[in-house]
This record gives sequence, C-alpha cells and structure tokens, in this order.
Amino acid sequence: MDQEFRKKHILEEIEREGRVNLQRLVTLFNVSEMTVRRDLNELEKKGFLIRKYGGAVKTEAIDTLFSFNRRVERSSEQKEAICRKASQFIHDGDIIFIDCGTTLFRLAHFIKDKRIRVITNSLPVISELLNNSLIRLSFVGGDIDSDRQASYGRIAEKIISEFRADKAFIGIDGVSLANGMSSFDEKEGMVTKTMAEHAEKVYLLCDSSKIEKDSYFRFASINLIDFLVTDSFTDKELAERYKAEGVEILSGP
Repeated sequence: MDQEFRKKHILEEIEREGRVNLQRLVTLFNVSEMTVRRDLNELEKKGFLIRKYGGAVKTEAIDTLFSFNRRVERSSEQKEAICRKASQFIHDGDIIFIDCGTTLFRLAHFIKDKRIRVITNSLPVISELLNNSLIRLSFVGGDIDSDRQASYGRIAEKIISEFRADKAFIGIDGVSLANGMSSFDEKEGMVTKTMAEHAEKVYLLCDSSKIEKDSYFRFASINLIDFLVTDSFTDKELAERYKAEGVEILSGP
C-alpha cells in the first residue's frame, strides 16, 4: 500500500469518523508506527487534520475535499469570474472537454448561447446543459463517485481518448513550476490528464490560491497547459516564469 493510497484512506476515514487511531492505522496498513506518523505529519502540514495523542482529529479544511454540494458555494464570486473569463475563449463550432469540479460546473452557465459540442464526466454539467438545444452533449461513462458527482476510472479514460477536442477546460488542486499539476485524488488526476492530452488547447481554471501549491498526486507537467485562467493575479515575475514555460496566465474581467 503506497503513501498516496494511505493518505487518501486516512482523509476518508477522518471525514467519516471525525478522528483516526494511530494503532488501528498501523494494523490496517501493515506498516510501522513511524510510517503512519509521517503520513499524519504531512497531512497536518496541509491543514487537513490536527495530531493528537494516539491519532488525529479532523479540521474544517477537510470538508473542502469531499461533498460537491458543500464545496460548490465556496468562493462563488471568484469561480464565476474565472468561468466568465474562460467562456470568452469558447466559440460556435467548438468541441470542448469540461472537467468535473465546482469551478468547472459554473462554466456551463456562460456557454448556453453557443452552438458547441461538450464532452464531460461531470453530472452537474450534464444536468445544467441537458435541455439546451444548441449544445450537443456527450457524457463520459465509468465509475460514478456520488460525492464528486462525476465519472472516473479506466472506462472513462478510454472513452475520453476516443475524442479529439478543440479545447479542454480542466481543474486541479494544485499547480507549480516545479511539480506541475496535482490532485487530491489519482482518479481525478488521470481523467484530467487524458482530457488535456486529447485537446488542441488546454485551459486550466483555478483560483490563485492553488498556484505554486502542490497536492498529493502529481499527474502531469505544466507543459500540457496553454492558458491558466484565474482570479486577481498580480505577481508579474511569476507570470513571466510561467510564460517562459509556455503557459499564459489570464486574469481579471
């Protein structure tokens, strides 16, 4: 059982139970106490738990990792601004991928008047656009995650790879020059990567707090991205460094 799988299990258990027990984790994972303590320490540094004697307890930050409905209202103005900006690059006749996530879901609000084809693994995006006669929809099948309200897995990745899109609009949990794109969940990361690999242009939509931050599963370099669409971003030096790597940062109205 590798470290990423252990940390994912710890976060799922602490979300469900409110706490985790060190000795139970040692037995469950069949690893040393030192290994589990190292996992807990790394998660504590990220702010997802607080170490306590004999284990750890949850923090409010962990709520942002799970239920779609809990996350959809967070930073709503920022997400809408990002999606409004991104929608300016979608034109009649485009074939586009839309990734899952609470930011990408809002993109559907801004494309309802466009004659396009949308390929997505997001159930909320499908629901939002289902009765729109202008938009041709393709849903990517696979294993459904009820909390994330999206499909994942090898079937989803295979279906995505059969398409070729003009543009992919994707999301992540972290992006940095050193480590590229990263996700809390490996299955999300692999679907995102597959969309990016099968599009002519790739638009990464994320709020500025995720820039130069790394999550748990690193799945692709930033070379897959053409544009990074974000909210207010004033670090001109960092923007130039991204541009040198082929990524243009787009922010503002």
